[in-house]
Amino acid sequence: MKLIKGGRVIDPANNIDRITDILIDDSGRIQRVGDYDAEDSCEDVIDAEGKVVAPGFVDVHVHFRDPGLTYKEDIETGARAAAAGGYTTVICMANTKPPVDSVEILTELTEREKQLPIHVLQTANVTLSMQGRELTDMDALHSAGAVGFTDDGVPIADEKLMVKALAKCKELDVPISLHEEDPSLMFSAGVNKGPVSEKLGLGGAPDEAEYVLAARDILLNRKTGAKLDIQHISSGVTVDVIRAAKKSGIKVYGEVTPQHLSATEDLVLTKGALAKVNPPLRTEEDRQALIRGLADGTIDMIATDHAPHSSEEKSKPVSEAPSGMIGLETALGLVITHTVRTGQLSLAQIIKALTINPAKLYKLNAGTLSEGAPADMVIFDPEEQWTVPDHFVSKACNSPFIDMKLYGKVKATICGGNVVFRDN
Repeated sequence: MKLIKGGRVIDPANNIDRITDILIDDSGRIQRVGDYDAEDSCEDVIDAEGKVVAPGFVDVHVHFRDPGLTYKEDIETGARAAAAGGYTTVICMANTKPPVDSVEILTELTEREKQLPIHVLQTANVTLSMQGRELTDMDALHSAGAVGFTDDGVPIADEKLMVKALAKCKELDVPISLHEEDPSLMFSAGVNKGPVSEKLGLGGAPDEAEYVLAARDILLNRKTGAKLDIQHISSGVTVDVIRAAKKSGIKVYGEVTPQHLSATEDLVLTKGALAKVNPPLRTEEDRQALIRGLADGTIDMIATDHAPHSSEEKSKPVSEAPSGMIGLETALGLVITHTVRTGQLSLAQIIKALTINPAKLYKLNAGTLSEGAPADMVIFDPEEQWTVPDHFVSKACNSPFIDMKLYGKVKATICGGNVVFRDN
């Protein structure tokens, strides 16, 4: 047996926030949450005094670039990076090369993902080849193991096709996750349309490209009631749209990334292409609106949108470099530093958005420290300050936060009772 001793256990799913112990049995499940004095009966005792013990984080939005782009990342390196960030469950997007639009591709991938030290789950595409013209065989893909559907990276323009996709996801009772950036309203991707894009001589990506398309799809879902997930929200107006939709009874969920909670478009001026991301970092007003949306429950989940690229790709000028940044290993630090330490969010609020909320959306046996649940958990020090290094467990290093000082350090990650990461 393994004993996690004397940590501050925060489990929003069970309204627990107290200093106590957690006993893990030999089958890798939580046997007891409560004071435990018989330390001699445990082969492994982990001292968590002064640390927070929480359910393992669940990320509904990662890119592991596998298959086809494994020079950026692969499922093995991605899983290790996730463990280093405190994640025990991640859900991979389907915009690989080739995309995950067939049972054959999905099955090959999921079989390899089963061998990893954490839970790596897989979405499939909504449309064939992500072309937005014809739906995939969603029934077959779901039967083969797809936990949800997305064409992340590409919005779906055809309203009738979107209605069909929503209806099928409702029937299958799985989430449909949408990248909301209307290309007809875009000038250039990755940098917010405003003073920064003007200074760089770029057309920019206006926030109406996001909120107009998000509003369309939310309203299309009004009668259907599918599990609609609006991905990586960046605009305060989108938060307002989702808030109004929820109040009117429309089923919709929202994700926000650590980078959108922590930074603004000004970061592009100092970090260049490393801060280029779709949708872009926007204004301080937008950032504050995102934090408020997370605080009041309008936004349900924190998701990293971990998007690795090679150093060669990101060293190009902003206008030519691909959008995206890695995020698994800096997520906790960014969120604690820029929302918890500012007094705008509590540890319990961010843990809820990192654990039970995403787990519930995907109906996962995760996100909780209930007795009998899998022993998937993270131990972190919310007060420890650390400097983001220039190398990562991830295969990639495309982070604009390198050399920044953050608070909140992951000390250990446990999945199925096994220690899959320990900070040296």
